[in-house]
Amino acid sequence: MRRREFIILLGGAAFTWPIAVRGQQAAKLPTIGFLVSGTPQNWAPWVAAFAEQLNRLGWVERRNVMVEYRWAEGRSERFAEIAAEFVRLKVDVIVTGGEPAFATRQATSTIPIVAALMADPVGTSLVTSLAHPGGNVTGLSFQSIDLAGKRVDLLHAVIPQMKRLAVLGNASNPNVMLEIREVDMAAQKLGLQVARLEVRRAEDILPAFESLKMEGADALYVCIDALSNANRTKISTLALGARLPTMYGTRDYVETGGLMSYGPSFPALFRRAAEYVDKILRGAKPSELPIEQPTTFDFVINLTTAKALGLTIPASMLSLAELIE
Repeated sequence: MRRREFIILLGGAAFTWPIAVRGQQAAKLPTIGFLVSGTPQNWAPWVAAFAEQLNRLGWVERRNVMVEYRWAEGRSERFAEIAAEFVRLKVDVIVTGGEPAFATRQATSTIPIVAALMADPVGTSLVTSLAHPGGNVTGLSFQSIDLAGKRVDLLHAVIPQMKRLAVLGNASNPNVMLEIREVDMAAQKLGLQVARLEVRRAEDILPAFESLKMEGADALYVCIDALSNANRTKISTLALGARLPTMYGTRDYVETGGLMSYGPSFPALFRRAAEYVDKILRGAKPSELPIEQPTTFDFVINLTTAKALGLTIPASMLSLAELIE
């Protein structure tokens, strides 16, 4: 990979992250391999939160630690390639989130892995238990599966006349398939029909929306993963064009035109991931670091989108949500 630097400005502060720095200094310093499933633009706030917290904990890049950032840009076939590269580089710890955690665990059973965004770490066999992970994987669950029912309820509260709910998700991601199952069960309790829109690559998204013209739907639930995140602007634009109120798992989608989102604060999760890395670099074993669950949640509503869709948001929901325009 070419030597280059990716610079992000956040809150008036500049963070500089070398992509591939080599030389004698790098060999002497502990190295963190950071596998980013999305794009630099989409993951900027989360990676910035990680870098900031790492610095607060005393780890200064190029001075006493190196960080190797790799961007899969929503392409799941890149996960295994990058994980294998980190093994060849003999990094001291790998940081990632979501689906890439499976590829990194398959690539190594010895290098510690901190996964900041695990949907169901026990159910998908990433770890033995939350309290005692038992292997080389630890980190944080973002409870996407557990929160699926809450998201369906919030969407139904805004559209009480809803009869059919479409669910868009990456069928290649086992976490997403578990979330879709939870959405199905929550929808059935409300007497809703569910239309599944299963995609596996970016090129499948437009045909999935085209199929809705035949099936019809009153609203859309989008499962978060690397594929949907890398294409969130496209998804929000298509949903608005189809006049579909849409529920997402993170605020990033709402900022690109989605109606609303409910889920944990991803920057907070990545700040906590930096603390896990700090402990591991100071000698802690991942098998002894319990999996944590989020404590900070965001409920966000885009008022401009609501107006464009002709929706009236209940006052009780407006008082609970962060409102953006």
